[in-house]
Amino acid sequence: MTLPEPVRNVAHVAEAVTLPTGPEPGEAPPPALDYSRDFEIVPRKGLILVAVVLVALVVVIAVNELWPLVFLHVSFGAAWTIIDLFLGLVLGPIMGSMPPPARVAFTIRLMPKMLLIMPTVVTVTLAAGWQLGSYLGTVTTDYPLHGWLVASYIVVGIMAIIALGLLEPANVAVLVELKKPRPNPAVIERLMKRFIYSAGVIGVMQVATLVIMTKIASG
Repeated sequence: MTLPEPVRNVAHVAEAVTLPTGPEPGEAPPPALDYSRDFEIVPRKGLILVAVVLVALVVVIAVNELWPLVFLHVSFGAAWTIIDLFLGLVLGPIMGSMPPPARVAFTIRLMPKMLLIMPTVVTVTLAAGWQLGSYLGTVTTDYPLHGWLVASYIVVGIMAIIALGLLEPANVAVLVELKKPRPNPAVIERLMKRFIYSAGVIGVMQVATLVIMTKIASG
């Protein structure tokens, strides 16, 4: 029986949608990624170090002494800056030029550590910085450079949102995808680009933070 023209068209469209697409004639299929899926998404041993750092942060805030507050704020703030600049401006282009197997092997070693490092660095920097500002009295509106301080709040707040709202979810999603028996390379590539671009944007904003902080420190 001959189908009416509209029905034949719908059938052709359905076939085009449901039939899986493969490599073009004469092209070799993309090589499957072969790697160990035994890696930990959240390194359990690293959680001990994170707990130690957070306990130290609570103790320093409770003691409320100048030197420990300055140490935590400056050291972890510097670590945040260095990590973002290195990831976005140095490591990103290098990873982009790696062959897929090498990129995956590097990712499953880097990303689980970053999942612990970034939230810890951001939390300690912000918490110690606010307590330091309260100790020095720079968070009040009568502080002569209060406008510069507000600018730093805005920049750091945006960086924290990007780090915890874009960078870390992309980190987790990449690791979850790589745990699957058949990970989707397109999904991994898209998430990795989001991770690297987020780190790059934060790294550029870190330069603005350095300008503001040096202005406040110099008066």
